Amino acid sequence: MKKILLTGGGTAGHVTPNIALLPGLKERAYEIKYVGSYDGIEKNLIKSQGIEYVGISSGKLRRYLSKENLTDIAKVFKGIKEAKQVIKDYKPDVVFSKGGFVSVPVVLAAKKYKVPVIIHESDMTPGLANKIAIPRATYVCHNFPETADYLPKGKAVYTGSPIRAELLDGDREIGLEFCCFDDKKPVILIIGGSLGAGAINDMVRKSLDKLLPNFNICHLCGKGKLDESLVGTPGYVQYEYISKELKDLFAMADVIISRAGANAIFEFLAIKKPSILIPLPASQSRGDQILNAKSFEKQGFAKVIDEDDLSVNVLVKAVNEVYENREDYVKAIEDAPINNAVDKILNLIDKLASK
Repeated sequence: MKKILLTGGGTAGHVTPNIALLPGLKERAYEIKYVGSYDGIEKNLIKSQGIEYVGISSGKLRRYLSKENLTDIAKVFKGIKEAKQVIKDYKPDVVFSKGGFVSVPVVLAAKKYKVPVIIHESDMTPGLANKIAIPRATYVCHNFPETADYLPKGKAVYTGSPIRAELLDGDREIGLEFCCFDDKKPVILIIGGSLGAGAINDMVRKSLDKLLPNFNICHLCGKGKLDESLVGTPGYVQYEYISKELKDLFAMADVIISRAGANAIFEFLAIKKPSILIPLPASQSRGDQILNAKSFEKQGFAKVIDEDDLSVNVLVKAVNEVYENREDYVKAIEDAPINNAVDKILNLIDKLASK
C-alpha cells in the first residue's frame, strides 16, 4: 500500500484542500496520515474525517522583530525533530503540504529523508512558509495562472484549488430550514473565515436595520464572536462555525460576503455564487487577499470593498448592486475555465509515489 503524509494548518484554509483529496486518496488505496500542530484547528477537522493525526511543535515565522521569535524558533526546531521521527517511522512515499507554519518542519524533514514533496499555494504570491518550503519541493501547485511567475520553472503546476465534492451537493431548502428562514426573501451569507473577521462582523451588525427589510442574513462570525444581544432577531441568525451544514448554506445563499482567502473564494467560484469580497488590509497582512480579490473582480466574479472604505452605506449599496446584477456575475463564473484540481493533484501524487 502506498503511503502519503498530509500536512497544513493554522486556519481552515490550510486544511480543507487536504480534506478535498481524501476521497480520491482512499479510492486509490493510499494509507494516509496527517501532521499538524498539537491543538490547532486542523486537529479536530482531520480527526472528524477518521484520519490518523500526529501533532508536532509549531512556531510562527515572522517577518518583523519580536521577542516571541526567540521562543518560536525553539518550537520550530523541536517541530523539525518531531517531524523527522514521524517520517522515519512512517516512511511515506510522498508528502503533500497545504502550507501554514506547521508544514515547514514536515517539508524540511521530508527533504532529509529524500521523500518527494508536493506543495499547494493558494494565493497569488507565495507566503513565507511556502517560500521556505518551495526549494525542497518537487512540484508547486497553484490557484492563479499569474502565480507561475513567482515560482521556479519546472516546479509550477497550474491546478486550481481542490474543492470538497460535497460542497457541490447542497440543498437550498435544507439550508433555509436549518436557519429557520420561512419567508421568500433572498439570503445573504457572511463568512469571516474560521477565525472570524471583526471589521466585517461589526459592519454587518450595524447594517441590519437597512438589510433585514429585504434580505435574510446568515452570519458565520467566528469562534467567540457571537453577539448575544442579537439572538432572536427575525431574519438574522449567527453561528460561530459550520461544518457539515455548510453545503446547504452555500446552496441557500444568493450573495456571499467574505474575506478573500483563496480557498474560500474558489469555493464560491465552484458553487457559482456572486460575492462581495472585503480583503484583509495590507496593514494586517502581506496583501495576498487584496491581490486575490482584485483578480476575481477583474474577471467579473465579485465586487471588492476595501476595509478602509467600509461603512453601512457602502456595504448596503454593494449588497443591493450585486444582488440586482447577480445573473451577470453568475454568467461570468459559468464562462470561466474551471480546473479539476483534485484529479490533477492526485495524478501528481501518483506520479511521485510510483517512483
